[in-house]
Amino acid sequence: MDRLPPLSLYLHFPWCVAKCPYCDFNSHSLSGELPAETYVDALLIDLESAAAEAGDRPVISVFLGGGTPSLFPAGQLERLLSAADDHLNLAGDAEVTLEANPGAVGHAAFAGYKAAGINRLSIGAQSFADDKLAKLGRIHSSRDVLDAYREARAAGFDNINLDVMYALPEQTLAEACDDISAACDLQPEHISHYHLTLEPHTVFHARPPALPDQDLAWEMHVACADKLAASGYINYEVSAWSQAGHECRHNLNYWRFGDYLGLGAGAHAKLTCADGTIWREVRAAHPRAYLGQQQDGELPVARTQVCETDVPFEFVLNALRLKEGFSLQLFERHTGLPAASIAAPLRAAGEKDLIRAPGTNQVVPSDRGWRFLDDLQTLFLPQ
Repeated sequence: MDRLPPLSLYLHFPWCVAKCPYCDFNSHSLSGELPAETYVDALLIDLESAAAEAGDRPVISVFLGGGTPSLFPAGQLERLLSAADDHLNLAGDAEVTLEANPGAVGHAAFAGYKAAGINRLSIGAQSFADDKLAKLGRIHSSRDVLDAYREARAAGFDNINLDVMYALPEQTLAEACDDISAACDLQPEHISHYHLTLEPHTVFHARPPALPDQDLAWEMHVACADKLAASGYINYEVSAWSQAGHECRHNLNYWRFGDYLGLGAGAHAKLTCADGTIWREVRAAHPRAYLGQQQDGELPVARTQVCETDVPFEFVLNALRLKEGFSLQLFERHTGLPAASIAAPLRAAGEKDLIRAPGTNQVVPSDRGWRFLDDLQTLFLPQ
């Protein structure tokens, strides 16, 4: 390829104080003492090996996710980020995000995280109603959310995301609106507004709570969207709202089919080679297996090549989540394929009124396509 896609770094921290009943991420309830130093040691080994694949490509963003990375002391995260700067070509203006749960961070630690090189926080509020937080299995209260947010501001963070969910157990339309109003009142730079879904292999999937029906959930979505827009937030992705200029750069790289290194237990990676082939990697999921293989001198990585016929679908699965859609030049640049390879599904999308201005250079979901996004994306599945 003439030019490789941008490169990001994802670091996974697999432990939580308690596993939430709706969560299908690779997270594990912590029993006993957190092996912070041991785990960071393993990440450093992983990092040194992965750095060879990155070469001198600039790393535009770093995301510390989980699990609950805010369980880890600031000193350990500083050690890790310093090594990333040593081994990788970390851009001077790289966005460095830490996920933090209000019930699993010492508020005084925010200043330490800022000093460690973290410049963006993502706080898992989920709701501002204590009864809903209890139903979600969260270990924090609404007061904890407010305290964490204010402490983060006091520590100097000027780029904060709040995660808020809707269609919660027994939630009313008014309660969903109250939650998003509370988030907007704080004026974070970014709000992620998610529909609670029942994912396989979760407690909620096995024992579903009483959730709002689809019609009520849609009413919540529309009413909350109106409140967010009225508060000055821009809906740039399906579930993401930001103040102007504060879109999450790390997630934008995912949605634009950029590359990313993924380190840590269960982390996924996507890497494009100079010859245009695209590879996906995944680390051993359980922290015990990940640490055990590291100690045995084995790199716990499974690596598979993405078939050329699957690349268009993988690209649009991400890019069509963006309000701006994608240009045909971006498709060609990040997939190595000609735009003609998606001519048939684009034509079908235009005929079904799922994209705006069919036949132009910019592929943008229409209002109908935005609402029925799954139908639009499915058109690009390999035949």
